[in-house]
Amino acid sequence: MPSPADSLLLFPRHERVVDVLLPLAVGTAYSYRVPEGLEVAPGDIVVVPLGTRNMLGCVWPRAEGAAPVDPAKLKSIQRRYDVAPLRPEMIDFIRWIAEYTVSPPGMVLRLALRHDESAGIARERTGVRLTDTRPDRATKARARVIEALADGFVRSKTDAAREAGVSPSVIDGLIDDGVLQTLVLPPEPAAEAPDPDHARPDLLPAQGEAAARLVDAVKARAFRPFLIDGVTGSGKTETYFEAVAETIRQGRQTLILMPEIALTQAFLDRFARRFGVKPAEWHSAVGSKRRGRVFRGVASGEVRVVAGARSALFLPFADLGLIIVDEEHDSAYKQEDGVHYHARDMAVVRARLEGGPVVLVSATPSIETEVNARRGRYTRLALPERFAGTQVPRLEPIDLRREGPPRGRWIAPRLAAEMERTVAAGGQALLFLNRRGYAPLTLCRACGHRIKCPSCSSWLVEHRFRRRLECHQCGYATPVPTECPNCHEPNALIPCGPGVERLHEEVQALMPEARLQVLSSDLAGGVERLRAELKAIEDGEVDVIVGTQLVAKGHNFPGLAMVGVIDADVGLGQGDPRAAERTFQLLHQVAGRAGRHTVEGRAFLQTYMPEHPVMQALVAGDRDAFYDREIAIREEAHLPPFGRFCALIVSGTDAHAAQSHARAVAACSPFTDEVRVLGPAEAPLALVRGRHRFRLLARAARGFDLSAYVRRWMAGAPRATGSLRVEIDIDPQSFL
Repeated sequence: MPSPADSLLLFPRHERVVDVLLPLAVGTAYSYRVPEGLEVAPGDIVVVPLGTRNMLGCVWPRAEGAAPVDPAKLKSIQRRYDVAPLRPEMIDFIRWIAEYTVSPPGMVLRLALRHDESAGIARERTGVRLTDTRPDRATKARARVIEALADGFVRSKTDAAREAGVSPSVIDGLIDDGVLQTLVLPPEPAAEAPDPDHARPDLLPAQGEAAARLVDAVKARAFRPFLIDGVTGSGKTETYFEAVAETIRQGRQTLILMPEIALTQAFLDRFARRFGVKPAEWHSAVGSKRRGRVFRGVASGEVRVVAGARSALFLPFADLGLIIVDEEHDSAYKQEDGVHYHARDMAVVRARLEGGPVVLVSATPSIETEVNARRGRYTRLALPERFAGTQVPRLEPIDLRREGPPRGRWIAPRLAAEMERTVAAGGQALLFLNRRGYAPLTLCRACGHRIKCPSCSSWLVEHRFRRRLECHQCGYATPVPTECPNCHEPNALIPCGPGVERLHEEVQALMPEARLQVLSSDLAGGVERLRAELKAIEDGEVDVIVGTQLVAKGHNFPGLAMVGVIDADVGLGQGDPRAAERTFQLLHQVAGRAGRHTVEGRAFLQTYMPEHPVMQALVAGDRDAFYDREIAIREEAHLPPFGRFCALIVSGTDAHAAQSHARAVAACSPFTDEVRVLGPAEAPLALVRGRHRFRLLARAARGFDLSAYVRRWMAGAPRATGSLRVEIDIDPQSFL
């Protein structure tokens, strides 16, 4: 991979032509003329004309031996954008990802320039302070304002109104009467400075030892990858917080990646308890103005800690000293469109380029990470005991072949009895089913017709709370029809199979007095509603939770005593080489939600396959046995991480054209004994958003440079035209 040694020195005055990389799907930078009076260097963000519009770009290091260009034939840079330039390490990072993922460098740059010119420009804030003047007309509201501001401190108008319990108009009236004096407040900071010594924790010996090794790595300022491998509830977060504290003491920056940052209010609260303030957040639920301030604060070094989703990996840190990847096994770290990158793996790359430690954290590491730890590439820091001294819940199988529920029901009698006993004793129960909506399939009992998405090869899912049928691939939604669209028989449509909404209905029938809550990412209300629901569960205001995989995302439910998995086999019936790993991780994480504090935890798995190795490993609590077996299977079959894959998805609005192009692409694959190209074959999801999909799969040995091979392949393949599109996914996580 290229390692740019290009200097950040200014271009000489006689050389008035520079290369500018634009955030577009282009493979090379464009040349622009530098106007008189403007000095630019590699990494500077500039505004340049492209066609009829202006856009942001980055001055890019010129390739050695590049042919000279006549400045008279070029358009000029408009101006340099007022933001810190991309550092050489960031340029290196962008180049590395482009090379590895076989993506246009401009598309990778786009990930690092996701802000607009107005973002981050803070509004002028007005503060108020009490004067010696008193109002001619006294009211109770005005008196409350005077009492609230009697300490003489300056407050924003909004804070003053809130503290006094009055409307903003009361504040404005007192300003007009001279009772309150207005002052201009400094811009709101992107994030307050965390205090590394605000609340030092008392760590268990294993935690203290692990934290000390991380602190030493931060002090060494050298690349070193770690794995914090701890059971659920073992205090992994508190352990890596000590490395964060040391990074803050050194005046450097920390990036904490999380798979679902918008849903992890509990993490933000824990951070605030340890450091006195919350970290800066970076994810899709943060407004554009706030993101702009965070972007600038990160680039200037003002923001010390960022907690964010995978896109935070591309923020322009001024001095990045530590990267944490929490729940590193989570599939949400894989970007499945545009540039297909895995944030966990790219975090390791960025830490190497920045010259600092990277810490992967999980109770159920990915097979790739586990193999790296076993072979000594990553330093394993083990936390085998729970922080509060409680035991990891024991898991009991419920064999649905022998003690299944009655027809039309989904909760086995033994699980129902355990749930009722738990709630009667004052504990909380969780029922887990990884299916959103009411039912995964709707069919006609008269003609057998199954209602399908018109744009995808997937069944429509009934969402009874919304009274709609929805496609979970493209978002298509339609009201539930009153008659079969095929035979037109009225009232003939019936739901097949359970979703969390149907499970909620069953729990209501079994326990009409219980307080129930459905936790699913597709319910109305967005992030704020989810956070409120999670807070209600933590506060003990809910007896039974019915949830999808959302409940496995590291939440802390103090009163949760019992977990019941309704369909433990749901993830195993797929032709996916990662199915066993994902099922084990998900069920282990869900079961680990129980018994994290003073209550004893229990977990039950409803399964038709209690003899399956995944179920046996879960019930026996033998995690090592599962990893030993899964690693041996992967190694024998040359599956990742012992072999490499690249998936090519050829799609188009016309099925015949897409298939023909896929065959033409396959025919151009360079011949070598080290690569086997499979396909094209119709993808398991053959139709998505009206596009027909065909998949090619290139398979190679672990040490083979598959990225270079695919790049050579694509250079000789026919170009996709019209509606045709070719997506390249190096190291695919999904085989759909």
